[in-house]
Amino acid sequence: MQGPEALSKLTLDAPDEEIIQRVLEGDRESYELLVRRYNRRVYRAVRAILRNDDEAEDVMQDAYVRAYQHLAQFEHRASFSTWITRIAVHEALARAERSQRVVVEDVDDAAATAVTGERNPEEIMAERETRELLEASILALPHPYRAVMMLRDVEEMSTAETAEALELTEDAVKVRLFRARAMLRKELFARAGATSSAAFQFHASRCDRVAAGVRTRISSI
Repeated sequence: MQGPEALSKLTLDAPDEEIIQRVLEGDRESYELLVRRYNRRVYRAVRAILRNDDEAEDVMQDAYVRAYQHLAQFEHRASFSTWITRIAVHEALARAERSQRVVVEDVDDAAATAVTGERNPEEIMAERETRELLEASILALPHPYRAVMMLRDVEEMSTAETAEALELTEDAVKVRLFRARAMLRKELFARAGATSSAAFQFHASRCDRVAAGVRTRISSI
């Protein structure tokens, strides 16, 4: 695949269907457009299950490679984003079941480092601590509720998309989301200083690592 700079030569806003068709016709480089387009969504879904950045990246690469290998079998019954999310969720669940271990949360604070001239160090530190508390609180939820909250509230997927990705009914998604929200204190979100979608950022360096990993692996397929 090509690097990020070369991607500008392609149709960055092309529909998924057009990109998929080009890949199936032999334009393997175009697959990176899909990888970069949905990296953040897949990361958040996988991260909610595994609670570990390195494992999340490994699972993402596995999911993208698997999707690439079976791209001809993609029937467009669901969107590609839902399809790749479902593949990644299944792999993450399988890995979580195999490991059966507790992972100490290591919060990525890169999203809290932006400084403006109007904010003092105390305000910056308070925002960082609140965001870390928000992320840690979400990650402390039981998995069935955590996964639903990450997809609905953090990734802002629709109820239908979440149900499709997790293979649940829409009613089940609604019930789990209601219960998940009830487990978190309302004051926590009120004091966060940002919307929940600002948490669990998928930063450019991580996007580049996943894209490069997928590029290397499918080059030998």
